[in-house]
Amino acid sequence: MTDLVPTEFHYRLNATDGAARLGEVVTPRGIVNTPAFMPVGTAATVKGMYPAQVRELGADIVLGNTYHLMLRPSAERIAELGGLHEFMRWPHPILTDSGGFQIMSLASLRKMNEKGVTFRSHIDGSYHELSPERSVEIQGLLGSDIQMQLDECVRLPASREEIARALQLSLRWAERSKRAFESQPKGRALFGIVQGGDLPALREESARGLIDIGFPGYSIGGLAVGEPQEVMLAMIEAVAPILPADKPRYLMGVGTPDDIIESVARGVDMFDCVMPTRAGRHAQAFTRFGKINLKNARHAKDPRPLDEESDCPAARDYSRAYLHHLIRCDEMLGSMLLTWVNLAYYQSLMKGIRASIAEGRFEAFKAQVKEGWASGDIPAR
Repeated sequence: MTDLVPTEFHYRLNATDGAARLGEVVTPRGIVNTPAFMPVGTAATVKGMYPAQVRELGADIVLGNTYHLMLRPSAERIAELGGLHEFMRWPHPILTDSGGFQIMSLASLRKMNEKGVTFRSHIDGSYHELSPERSVEIQGLLGSDIQMQLDECVRLPASREEIARALQLSLRWAERSKRAFESQPKGRALFGIVQGGDLPALREESARGLIDIGFPGYSIGGLAVGEPQEVMLAMIEAVAPILPADKPRYLMGVGTPDDIIESVARGVDMFDCVMPTRAGRHAQAFTRFGKINLKNARHAKDPRPLDEESDCPAARDYSRAYLHHLIRCDEMLGSMLLTWVNLAYYQSLMKGIRASIAEGRFEAFKAQVKEGWASGDIPAR
């Protein structure tokens, strides 16, 4: 029985099937059914989608980006306008990242020290400082339900010494982030972020250090940055058994449908990735047949929909020929429809995963999904 109006953040583990977990992340703004995929709303919008559409597809939570929102329009302005939920018309849970990854990947002239990081904006070159305390302050002004500690994300490959240095800095920042978070309203949560690069022993060290500090949830960061899938999965296998069973586990920035289903098999609960929306803007459709490239000329005369059995109107009701035409003509409707298709597929996949865990048939479901991808789309006759 779920709480009608929960006042505190907590996690319920409802069932397991092997290492796969079925649960609920409970927040005052609503329950997030896990395993969950969080659509990415970088600048307070899931690109190409109305908020109501995102909700109708089955999303319980979306992700906002601290780095982008602190630069435009600023956390202070969003707070003045009622907070991020009101600003983007999404009354359900929101998770925000700390900004650390974007600083690593986008900002120029960045400098890291014990205090924090200074950087110049990729937008206008303006100078900014971000400390663990300021990151938590920004996320508090946004009003996000789940927040992330500031950490240092190291590009791979890197030396053991560099990975270990960043790990220890991230642990010290985790302690400072937690202290800064203590003044925020009841019901919000701050997650620690496991680092350690591609070295299992350092991943374990990071996880144990965060557990000693104590968080209501734990993220696995610094992956899906170009390393092979087997490396990512090995790091999950090193970390997941250590993390508390009664706390949610969030794999940051992941990923492909195959990454997700394999990570669920290893005990991960939450995911986010720009892939479905970005792919939609680049003529790629995710379906139960795998990925379909609508730029391909073979779709030009194909009257079939992407998937006649889909519950998503964009996948079921529009012909491949029409979608191909929109892409070739650079019409924005093409990107919007394919984004709709992709997010619908991701949410459908998560719904299927949850049902299979509840019924004790996750491995069979996983094999069925992979078989569908392997069979590929059937060309038109």
